[in-house]
Amino acid sequence: SSSSLKRPSPPPPRDAQPSARRLGIRAAMKSVAVAFFAVVSSLATSGIDAAMLRAQARQEPDTACGKGFDNLVKGSQDYYRTAAVELFTHPSHTMDNATFEAEFECWFASMCTTKCGGLASQADARKATLTEMCQSVEADWLKIWKLFSPEEVKWFKNSYPSDEVEGSEEGSEVHYKQAMETAKEVNKKELLCMTLFTIDDECVKWPYIRLSK
Repeated sequence: SSSSLKRPSPPPPRDAQPSARRLGIRAAMKSVAVAFFAVVSSLATSGIDAAMLRAQARQEPDTACGKGFDNLVKGSQDYYRTAAVELFTHPSHTMDNATFEAEFECWFASMCTTKCGGLASQADARKATLTEMCQSVEADWLKIWKLFSPEEVKWFKNSYPSDEVEGSEEGSEVHYKQAMETAKEVNKKELLCMTLFTIDDECVKWPYIRLSK
């Protein structure tokens, strides 16, 4: 009779017996997740390393300014203060010693630190002419430049920290320490005068600039 017939057992749930194919897919997905986590961890570590390198670079001393103006002895700092007053005499440049104070202090500190490259004082031969031209509102920078010896020209070009960056296009030059280049171009006469006075005052042995009487 119909009552004696047994109903077939229901099939097991589909997820109860996952196929080998589905197991393979799950394993592959797990591998991808592990690999992704490893990449993210690596990038995070690289980011930390890069941040540490940047922080270290910021902490490295700027040797372009020698040992730094603030680390000069007081007598040398006093010399610079008097020179910054005596050499900025042109009416349109009298405030530039404040505008470009950091750049002039940097160059002065560099000269003092390196003892002006060992250049000898030429005070006996040119101090009178140098004083007159540097305090004249009519003499331009070129007249001061002509007072440089060949050795001083070479030293200045190699030592002043504003080298043009390699690869910059003509007409749009970029310089290392662009502010130093700007200070040189705007106050070229004053910069050259300070350079020669510093050399002639033996880089420097007095607490004030020595002008010709």
